[in-house]
Amino acid sequence: MIRRIVPWPLTSLFLLAMWLLLNQTLSLGHILLGTLLAIAVPLWTAPLRPVRATLRRPGVALKLLGVVILDSIKSNFDVARVILGSKSRRDNSGFIRMPLVLRDPHGLTTLALILTAIPGTVCIELADDKSWLLIHVLDLNDEQYWIDTIHSRYEQPLMEIFE
Repeated sequence: MIRRIVPWPLTSLFLLAMWLLLNQTLSLGHILLGTLLAIAVPLWTAPLRPVRATLRRPGVALKLLGVVILDSIKSNFDVARVILGSKSRRDNSGFIRMPLVLRDPHGLTTLALILTAIPGTVCIELADDKSWLLIHVLDLNDEQYWIDTIHSRYEQPLMEIFE
């Protein structure tokens, strides 16, 4: 019964918390309005999400989160070196068409978000058949290095988590 009213309890809890944080109040009116929105928004958007994600390996998900955080910090320094470095280093950006093994839609979405969130890389396009991902890299010295790194650091764990 509760799953019919609150299909994604964590999403609802997150929405309520964000509502209260953005309004900077714990007044009863805002708690009630936030609760109403936290219940209504997932119900209204449920038809837009036909496949429910299941995390098969939560431990791997936590490890991946740590990897992404550390890579993001490191990439900030790498991007600063490229931007502040010589002009020849700034002209080293390019596109990679990365072949994909991952097929789960939630995993693919997460991979695209990770690549876009890490400074120096941006996910540009996913092939219609989901066989490759077009990525822009700010400092592209070795295409195969990037493909191998993305596959081992992000795609492999996402396959463990979602497939």
